[in-house]
Amino acid sequence: MDVRLKRAYDPAASTDGYRVLIDRLWPRGVSRKRAKLDEWERELPPSTELRKWFGHEPSRFEEFRRRYMGELGDQRSRLTELRRRAREGTLTLVYSAHDTEHNDAVVLAEVLRQGLPKTPRSPNQRSTR
Repeated sequence: MDVRLKRAYDPAASTDGYRVLIDRLWPRGVSRKRAKLDEWERELPPSTELRKWFGHEPSRFEEFRRRYMGELGDQRSRLTELRRRAREGTLTLVYSAHDTEHNDAVVLAEVLRQGLPKTPRSPNQRSTR
C-alpha cells in the first residue's frame, strides 16, 4: 500500500498517483489548475471543534491524534475506499498545514496504512468467543 503526503503548496508530480485534498477548506493561494487534484475529500478532516482546539500545537498532537482517530471511526466506508485506491497504486494525501509532522494528514495516513486502533473493551463486557 503506497500512501504519501504532500503539501498543497508543493508542485504536483506524475509520481503522486491519485491526489486527494483532505482539508475542509481550500488552501489559500492555490488554484484548482495548479492543485491537480483527483478528489477533494471534505468529510475526513477533523471536526472544526477539534481543529480549533488543536491549533497546530505540537504539545497537543498526541491527544489530537487520539481524538481524531475517534472521529475517523465514523468514516469507515471512506477509509475503505481510500485504502482500495492505495492498494491499486499511489495515493497522495494533499494538505495545507505548515507543520509536516503534526497534522491530520499524518494521522490519516497512519490509519490508512495500519487501520483504526482496536477499542479496548470495558471490564464489564464479556467475550463472545
